Amino acid sequence: MTPKDIAIAGCGPAGLAAALLLHRDGHRVRLYERFDTPRPIGSGLLIQPTGLAVLEKLGLDGALKAHGAHVDRLLGKAVRSGATVLDVRYSALGRPARAGIGIHRSALFAILHDAVLAEGIEVHTACEITASEAGEGGRRTLILAAGRREGPYDLLVDALGTRTPLAPPTGKELEYGALWASLDWPDVSELNPHALEQRYRAASIMAGVLPIGTAPHDAKAKAALFWSIKGVDVAAWRTAGLEAWIHEVRAVWPAVEPLLEQITDPGQLVFARYSHRTLERPGEAGLIHIGDAWHSASPQLGQGANMALLDAYALALGLRGGTDVADAIARAIAYRRFHVWLYQVLTAFFTPVYQSDSRIIPFLRDRLVGPVSKVWPAPLVQAALVSGLVGAPLGRLDLA
Repeated sequence: MTPKDIAIAGCGPAGLAAALLLHRDGHRVRLYERFDTPRPIGSGLLIQPTGLAVLEKLGLDGALKAHGAHVDRLLGKAVRSGATVLDVRYSALGRPARAGIGIHRSALFAILHDAVLAEGIEVHTACEITASEAGEGGRRTLILAAGRREGPYDLLVDALGTRTPLAPPTGKELEYGALWASLDWPDVSELNPHALEQRYRAASIMAGVLPIGTAPHDAKAKAALFWSIKGVDVAAWRTAGLEAWIHEVRAVWPAVEPLLEQITDPGQLVFARYSHRTLERPGEAGLIHIGDAWHSASPQLGQGANMALLDAYALALGLRGGTDVADAIARAIAYRRFHVWLYQVLTAFFTPVYQSDSRIIPFLRDRLVGPVSKVWPAPLVQAALVSGLVGAPLGRLDLA
């Protein structure tokens, strides 16, 4: 395909990765971001073997591993019984050895953003996108605040996330979200520096700690502490005060005390809302939605950023093999549709197991999941599920 004029809306992992891939393929790429200075939102995330495969293609895996924390296990225990109800080991996938990489969002952003700037890709900041308009020949014009127009472009890539103004509203906001804080990893602690650990009281309370390596300009290893909470309860949480919350967390999981000691201000905790949504039509004339703009879900299976990176790579493949932009969009969506559908269904199924008001579901979870997970082939199935490999997404993209 001849080089195209491409606008990418959004400087998250999906937008930045797409910009790098498409620029390297010879397309003329411009990034648009609403912030004056592009920046990440959130605390930590887990890069799975799927997302790592894309970063390897970009030549950024070395930087990721240098900043990130090697995670080889996911371990969850019930508070009351102490029973292990989740024990996923990446080693069950066999060789070559696989693992997750816990990473601070700011570190992942810096790795991708620095690569974009180093390659001279144009980044237009302070651009609040409100809509787009299809024109002659299927080209797209970006419409910004105050009626400003940019384009037209041969292709507009929507990477604006769950609340994108470029797609019709769909799906629903989930009842439960989480409080997140990025803290220094304790010098002395019972916590495992190579595991994502969680503690559950039924399904209404979940505490977790994820090692996330180092943040930019800070050599101290970090941990992401998260606490499940309903959106409607956040105001009451603020009213009750920080000490009441710390007392509750300490009662659920005494081992996180070295992390709790670092929290002296409620402002250190950020509430994250989650939505479950999937666009029925992720592609239109001259427009494709990728990442959370196409599909978003709760973080129970830890796939958000990884799915976004796979979407970006699928778009690059679509443009390499397509006869025109419309064909490229169709190809990109076809590469990803089954994997997206599969993980949306699986995440919707597992979310109430760990975040809900149900009493029956966690009762069964605590008594069945732990014992069953030790019986082959359950260890392999669980590891494949968590790593994002169910549905063979890498094979579909020639990344295997």
